[in-house]
Order: sequence, then structure tokens, then C-alpha cells
Amino acid sequence: MNRSNGSPSDRSKTPGGRAAPSASDFLQLNTAEAPRGGMADWLARQVRRAVADGLLPVGSRLPATRVLAAELGVSRGVITEAYRRLTEDGHVAGRGRGGTVVVAAPLASPAVPSGRARHDVPSGSSPLFWTPPGTDVFDALRAAPARIDLSPGLPDLAAFPRAAWLRAERSVLAGLVPSDFGYGDPRGTPVLRRAVARWLARNRGIAVDPEEVLVVAGTAQALGLLATVLQARGISRVAVEDPCSLGLRQHLRVSGLQAPPVPVDADGIRVDALRGTGAPAVLLTPAHQFPTGVVLDGVRRRELAEWTRDGGLIIEDDYDAEHRYDRPPVPALRSTLPDHVAYAGSVSKLLAPALRVGWLLAPRALHAAVVDAKRFADLGNAALPQLVLAHLMESGDLERHLRLLRRRHRARRDAMIEAVGAHLPGAVVHGAAAGLHLMVTFAHGAHDHADTELAAAALERGVKVQPLSWHAQRPQRPGLVLGYAASTPTDISEGVALIGSLLR
Repeated sequence: MNRSNGSPSDRSKTPGGRAAPSASDFLQLNTAEAPRGGMADWLARQVRRAVADGLLPVGSRLPATRVLAAELGVSRGVITEAYRRLTEDGHVAGRGRGGTVVVAAPLASPAVPSGRARHDVPSGSSPLFWTPPGTDVFDALRAAPARIDLSPGLPDLAAFPRAAWLRAERSVLAGLVPSDFGYGDPRGTPVLRRAVARWLARNRGIAVDPEEVLVVAGTAQALGLLATVLQARGISRVAVEDPCSLGLRQHLRVSGLQAPPVPVDADGIRVDALRGTGAPAVLLTPAHQFPTGVVLDGVRRRELAEWTRDGGLIIEDDYDAEHRYDRPPVPALRSTLPDHVAYAGSVSKLLAPALRVGWLLAPRALHAAVVDAKRFADLGNAALPQLVLAHLMESGDLERHLRLLRRRHRARRDAMIEAVGAHLPGAVVHGAAAGLHLMVTFAHGAHDHADTELAAAALERGVKVQPLSWHAQRPQRPGLVLGYAASTPTDISEGVALIGSLLR
């Protein structure tokens, strides 16, 4: 019996003698839309339009000519000719065994969204730092090109334990059975919940049953789940420290919650001011307050415990708790107030934020509702990263990695302190004893947007930093939040020197 080899000449014909239309998943191409005799030109136009519309961003690889020709039922020469035209006009380029990739997109001036007026931008300042309300400035800042990035919030990503992760992944995969690849417990895999419970007992002094551990996709999801549960119970206000992370504040508001500010001083959040807000819940970073680096002291802890007796809920973001250099460990609030504290932690600052793995310990009264919210949100985190992380925790590899990070981060912290002392005379350093960043403040008397203008000028010269005023709801002394953990000492010194030159 003769079999067709799938070549275009073997394909079925329409009654008029023309080949029946064929289609490809790539850009949903359908040859029924192509004009007679102009297939190469039509295909080139479709790719150009996809590039212009953002469907094929720079770096996207086009299908191999042989594969696309087979899918569309045309000769390979047609595809080759279309790719040649795209190469000539600069849209794509051949990369040998890497295939044909998009290398350029049409330039377009960004438009202001309708109904939103441009804010006045000070002369010489980058518009990035003067974005209208509601704009995600963090996404914009991440996308902005910079030679040196001193943004806070990242560990030394170059130190990620690739070899240990690969060993753990191989070990985990070797032991899995087919049922392990099905839908699992939305609370997380039992093995990771047990490992997290032991980790928290050993490293944070928190006694928790593994049944109370909920695995989440980082602190952001923990906040989102809590917001869902709190609003279902009629709670619409969660107080926040001032200053505090702009990102956390935005997350609460996007989740539908109001975020009244509460001042922070040298001892932590002002509990008297918290009472004055009337908010029934508060979001805190007690181990290393962001961005000031202040540690919540014993008196304030007792005042908070008293505040919870009236039904108050504390959401504890255990930010940077593991990264300490010149001070003893700070106890978690959850360790003494388990019925009043929703505790959130993650490996974003310990391994990498790309893993999107964290944990939430909700008070018993909220636990079932939070688990239901997680189930309906995403049915649970991906199982394989959970199992690998559990292996790292149980084998001791994660603690070894933490010790390595502390040494590397301490050296970079020291380089940042030295650079600030050399190039920013008169600047006051805050929060140097722990964490992944420093906060520096400048002299009183500078105008309200001095730090914003300084950060914008630095970005225009290739150095990325965050202005302190981003994170404050009320007027503060102008300052900068300078991350050091993800930068080399050389980059730290060069970046701070450039900032210093802008102040002279």
C-alpha cells in the first residue's frame, strides 16, 4: 500500500485544484488567509505585525523552516524567502544552531493612557520616578537599563546553590511514583510542611505543627490570601508601618484593603499611634523593619501583645530575619503570640525569588478559611520545587548555603558602609547590623523630592537606586535605600561614588 510522505504535493486539493488550507500553532497562521502567489510576502507581513504587537518580543525564536513548511503545507523555499525578507529589514537574524530569532522591534513613543494626565516632571529628571498613581513603578524600574543595580530586596543570586539543587532534584525524581505527579494537597506537600516546621523551630524559635503550615507562592500570595479572608469577615483596613515597602502597601490596596500609616521610630512601630488608627490588623516587619532596619524592642512587643487582647491581628512578614551580622537573632512575634499572629516567610531572600516558595502560619481561627482560599486560588504550589526544597532543608544544604551568604553579604555590607563614608559625607547610615540593604538619610532642610531627583539623575547615568520617599506616606528626611547583597564590592564603590558626584 502506498503511503503519503506528507509533502505539500501529496496534500488534499480543493475542488478548484488549489491545495486545502493548512494551519500552524505559530501565530495561529492559516494559509486560507494568504493571497494566491504571495505566500512569502504574506508570511513576512504576519511576523512583522506580531513583532510590532508584542507577540514576538526580542529574543523570540521562529520555527525552523522545515517545521513551518510542513505545518503550512508549503515548500520550504517559501519559508526561507519570508525569513530572508525579515532578515533584510532587520527584524530577525540567523543564530546558527540557535535558529532564527527576533532582534529588533519597531520603535514607538509610549502613550499616556487615556484619562490620565502626565505629571509634571522636573527638568532633567527621569519620568520613571514621577509616575502617575497606580503605575507599577517596580516593574518599570526593573525594566530600566542600568550598568549598576543597587536596588534592595535581592540576595547574592550568583551564589545560588546550583549543584546542591541539582543533586536534590535528581534524588527526588528518582524516588517519585506516578501518583506523585497528580494533584496534591493544596496546603503543600507533607514532606515540605514537616521540613518547614523543623526549620522554623530550629531557626526562628516557632513551635508549629506541620498541619498548620501552608505552602504559598511567597509573601505576596500570603498577603493576598489573608486579604481575601479578612474582607470576607468584614475587615477592610490593615495598618502598615511608615515608612514601609511601597510594594507591600500597593499589594494590600490592590487586594481591596485600606492601609493607614503608623509611624516607626528607633524602637519600632508606635503602638499608641496604631491604636489611634482603629485598624483591627497591622502588617509588621519586626525582625528588620523595611526600610529603616529598626528592630522591634521588648517594650513595643509587650504593647502589641496587649493590643491583640482586644482582637487585633498581627501579620508578621519575617523580612530578612536570617541575614544578620552584628546582632543576635531576633525572636519572631509568632513564637509568643501564635493565636494572634499570621506569620509569613519565604526563600526569596534565602535562595531566590524566582522559586516562588514560601509559607504562611495563620492563627487557628483563620487557618481553615486561608486553606480554602489557597485551594480556590491555584490548587496548590508546584510539587517538585517543594520536594527539592525539603531535601535541601533536611540534608543541611540550606543551612550551609545560609552560612555562605552571611559571609558574602557581610563583605558587601562592609563595602557599602565604606563607600557611603567615602563618597556621601554627612549621610546617616541606618540598619547596618542585618539585612540586604542600608538606608541612608541626608541633612534636614532638603526639599521634599530631593531623593527622587537624585535617584532619577543616578539612573540616567547608569546606577539604579530607590528613593526613601517611595516608601513613605508621610514626609521623611530625604534618603536612599541602597541594596548591596546582589552587587560586587567594585560595583558598590563605583555606584556610590557616582551618587556622591551628583551631590557635589
